[in-house]
Amino acid sequence: MQPRKILIVEDDPDVREGLHVRLKANDYDTVFAIDAISVVNVALVHLPDLIILDLGLPGGDGFVVIESLKRVPALARIPIIVVSARDVRGNQERALKAGVKAFLQKPADNTELLSAIRQALGQTAQVDEANADSGEFPLLGQ
Repeated sequence: MQPRKILIVEDDPDVREGLHVRLKANDYDTVFAIDAISVVNVALVHLPDLIILDLGLPGGDGFVVIESLKRVPALARIPIIVVSARDVRGNQERALKAGVKAFLQKPADNTELLSAIRQALGQTAQVDEANADSGEFPLLGQ
């Protein structure tokens, strides 16, 4: 089975690399967009299975990105998970009403992130509790 592809939309190179490493360790392929302007084009080229989206982006905020993605039929059904440092209270409710599958506060806990990804993708793989507790990144299917 081919690895699932995840589009990471994040302008901070350290956060972007951290997410890439965590996802790669769990057999996900990653592609990147670093601003709100390029997201739709990158998504159309790569057709990811899921999008991880920061709300604070150059060129427009994440809510503009969500609306832009929903207007493109080929991208409208791609699940979105928001991972943001923005205030949870108002932004989480707004994001969920906009149709995102999960809203995680930065820095996102590895177990919580992987669980949200699996749930959004409809995967039922179980997380190896020993690996999750040790800080290692469990592989899918273990």
